[in-house]
Amino acid sequence: MLLSGEANVAVRIKLEREARAWSTNALSDRLNEAGFEMNPSAVWRIENGKRRINLDEAIGFAEVFGLDLRNLVGPPQLAAQARAMELIDTVVDAFRETQRANAAYTKARDDLDAYLAEHPDLREEADVMVSNAIAEASTKHLLETYGLPPGKGRDAGPTNET
Repeated sequence: MLLSGEANVAVRIKLEREARAWSTNALSDRLNEAGFEMNPSAVWRIENGKRRINLDEAIGFAEVFGLDLRNLVGPPQLAAQARAMELIDTVVDAFRETQRANAAYTKARDDLDAYLAEHPDLREEADVMVSNAIAEASTKHLLETYGLPPGKGRDAGPTNET
């Protein structure tokens, strides 16, 4: 069940408070000590969807609970599992990196193609250089990721021992 951000926060605040066996008074005290003024009634109203939460208050709750703000607003069933949230963040960050890398590759390739359109005599040699460099980088990546193929180790080849 995916809830909206504010509904997630309300559910999550209640879950976090109850997991720590804090009353609304105890949570209110901790928020106040951290510099986020809030009375116990406001905590109860937020938890029960009777009052909206503003960004500063959400930051205060996240700080008091020791959570990342993104974790606080995420779906409670996932957010309660900190490791799942970390892994989700890692996947999303890696995807964003691939998007940036793909955009950079496309621009570089477009720039090279535009230059070679003006200098057609260089195209064949440039294409060979690009293909070789990409093949070399791919091979290096595969070796670093997966190692040598079976039977291709240093000691696997024939020897000339007599």
